[in-house]
Amino acid sequence: MTATTAAASVPASRLRRLVRTGGPEEESSWAEHVLGWVLVVVVAMFVTQIGWL
Repeated sequence: MTATTAAASVPASRLRRLVRTGGPEEESSWAEHVLGWVLVVVVAMFVTQIGWL
């Protein structure tokens, strides 16, 4: 069985769960997004302070 035929035999709702890439879930909270952006800003500040940019 090839990957194409295996994917064709799996329902779409189950296939989305099987093909996850590790990103945020569709129902993730706004706090998770805010904390992610805070982390981006803190890393950017750190990089500019130590002179890598």
